[in-house]
Amino acid sequence: MKSEKIGIIGSGLIGRAWSMLFASVGYQVMLYDILPEQTRSALEEIQKELYVLKAKKALRGKLSPAEQFKCISVTTDISELVRGAIYLQECIPERIDMKRALYMQLAEIVEPETIMGSSTSTYMPSLFSEQMPKRRENVVVAHPLNPPYYIPLVEIVPAPWTKPHYVTRTRELMIEIGQKPVTLSREIEGFVTNRIQYAILNEVWRLVGDGIVSVADVDRVMTEGLGLRYALLGPLETGHLNANDVSDYVQRFGGEIYAVSQTYGPTPKMEPGAVLSKIAAECEAMVPKTQMKARREQRDRFLHELVELKKNLK
Repeated sequence: MKSEKIGIIGSGLIGRAWSMLFASVGYQVMLYDILPEQTRSALEEIQKELYVLKAKKALRGKLSPAEQFKCISVTTDISELVRGAIYLQECIPERIDMKRALYMQLAEIVEPETIMGSSTSTYMPSLFSEQMPKRRENVVVAHPLNPPYYIPLVEIVPAPWTKPHYVTRTRELMIEIGQKPVTLSREIEGFVTNRIQYAILNEVWRLVGDGIVSVADVDRVMTEGLGLRYALLGPLETGHLNANDVSDYVQRFGGEIYAVSQTYGPTPKMEPGAVLSKIAAECEAMVPKTQMKARREQRDRFLHELVELKKNLK
């Protein structure tokens, strides 16, 4: 068990996952929400989930479910939350007004060396920390992928004024709890994951909308093709291995990549209409709403087994 305290702001799914991740290595975790019933419910869900994970052989860390649960407490008093905390992970809804108000409040009560990490997937850290009267240099984004208990990637994004020491310390914490951090040199809209994901979604939207391929088949391109590679190799290493080296790959295929890319046309606007109706109908046929819970559970089991496979490969 560790004596250091970690504060989690927000008791939803992401907040509960962060709580379990930090508790898995013995940090003293305090989970905050404004309503007592929310914190009580969160504790009940966490306790139940820890034992479910144990039964699935998916529990993180070396501590037992009981030992991990003992590390987690709750509060509705934000001053109590921040007192003595070395790190805060903010998991409130993606509303910029709420985030700005929260960080203005935190600026007045956090201790000088407390790092404030945001789970946001939408907002660059400067957007909610710029007006802080103090402590804005302690703010970073630590963006997890959903579900964070099974997908270890965390994007660490500094604001222009974030002290490098806090970026480094956040990265160290993520590694310590078993996550796989990537550190951006500066903030950029969409960070890295979403910029890549959006490029894929834009072309998928185009291909389905133009009647080139069905939803099921375009998804199969990823699950039975590209995704199998990318579960182990990134796109650049893939090119490196598919030729004599990456320089040879670019010499061979760079012209074709550029030529095909010129045919993409303007970025499609994803909005209600005929294309969305078509995609929604096909998605519903693939996974009806009544089966979504079971499909999510299958996804989580697969992700756990895939991560374990990758560990064994190393």
